[in-house]
Amino acid sequence: MLGTLLASISAMALAVFWFSGRAAAEAATVIGQRACASAGVQWLDQSVHLLAIRPRRGPDGWLGLERVYGFEYSTGGEDRHAGRIVLHGRRLKALAGPVRQAADAGTT
Repeated sequence: MLGTLLASISAMALAVFWFSGRAAAEAATVIGQRACASAGVQWLDQSVHLLAIRPRRGPDGWLGLERVYGFEYSTGGEDRHAGRIVLHGRRLKALAGPVRQAADAGTT
């Protein structure tokens, strides 16, 4: 009886961990796509990949999972650059990647 209860609790905890990870990955995908679109670069591979996961305290003081996702983009189709998205839960904490290029000052 106790073994069944522990197995059920473990299975539910694993399911919650899996689904929250998928939701965070989907949020990171949308963030990365929007960052690439606003910078005018090409989003490569159409996905993000998990680089790290660790427990961290959020701005509210509660302990949560911080996930670091990587993605790649190209400025001209012949190069590859790496970007990183850091999420606490599904909230964006940091983005390192494509930036909008300023117009050349010498061009009129």
